[in-house]
Amino acid sequence: MLVVALTGGIGSGKSTVAQNFAELGALVIDADQLARMAIERGTDGFADVLLRFGDEVILNGDIDRKKLAEIVFSDEKARKDLESIIHPRVQALFAQAVADLELDDILIYEIPLLVETGAAEKFDYVVTVESDIELRKARLLKKGLYISQIEKRMASQASEEARTAIANAVIRNDGDEDSLLRQVENLWESVLLPQSLG
Repeated sequence: MLVVALTGGIGSGKSTVAQNFAELGALVIDADQLARMAIERGTDGFADVLLRFGDEVILNGDIDRKKLAEIVFSDEKARKDLESIIHPRVQALFAQAVADLELDDILIYEIPLLVETGAAEKFDYVVTVESDIELRKARLLKKGLYISQIEKRMASQASEEARTAIANAVIRNDGDEDSLLRQVENLWESVLLPQSLG
């Protein structure tokens, strides 16, 4: 089995690459999805978020992710507090997923904060998706984020240099979807499949 970290800055196209890998036969897990599960209503994580942030982050009985994001992306201490609630729970959920793998599985773990959490050494292989910063901003504006939100989120993430420094492979997403898919297929066929069988 092969456990691959897939990282990249916000707006770089990680999710598209993850979907490409899934279509090629990889199992894909999204760290953001695990983070949502870690603080769902009824969990200890939910109780801890409520304790730390209060009722202002609750909407219709659930955590208002938009409100929570506003708070943590403009307050470093709040962000660290939230990470201390979420990260250990996400790691436990991920460890369970890895324990359930079959011998010939290739798991792609989409993890935006790979550098920030110092987790690179836990993976057999690291891939980062990188893209021109103005292109990334344009994609995020299209998704409905404001430029102030985009800049705060980018500022809270590691630099492209820091990501490429820990990566075994870099996928560039500055062109069209065909070019992106070709890079993914090439990496899959020439590196990941052989490594998983080796």
